[in-house]
Amino acid sequence: MQIDARGLWCPEPIMLLHRAVGDLGAGQEVSLLTTDPAALRDVPKFCRFLGFNLASQVERGDHIEFVIRIDG
Repeated sequence: MQIDARGLWCPEPIMLLHRAVGDLGAGQEVSLLTTDPAALRDVPKFCRFLGFNLASQVERGDHIEFVIRIDG
C-alpha cells in the first residue's frame, strides 16, 4: 500500500498513515510519500510509540519516502 501525502502538511500525513496501518496485518508494509519536513521527526516517533518497524527512510529529491512494516 502507498500513501501519497506530497503537498500535505502536519498533521495530515500522520493521520493518513494512522488510518492506513489500521487496515494492515502482520508482515505487511505501507509506503508514505511526503514533502512535509516535519515528517522526519513525526514518522519515527509515530513508529516508536505504536511499535511499528520503520523499515526505511529515503530522501528522493522533492519528497521523502518512509516504509513502515507491521511486525506481528
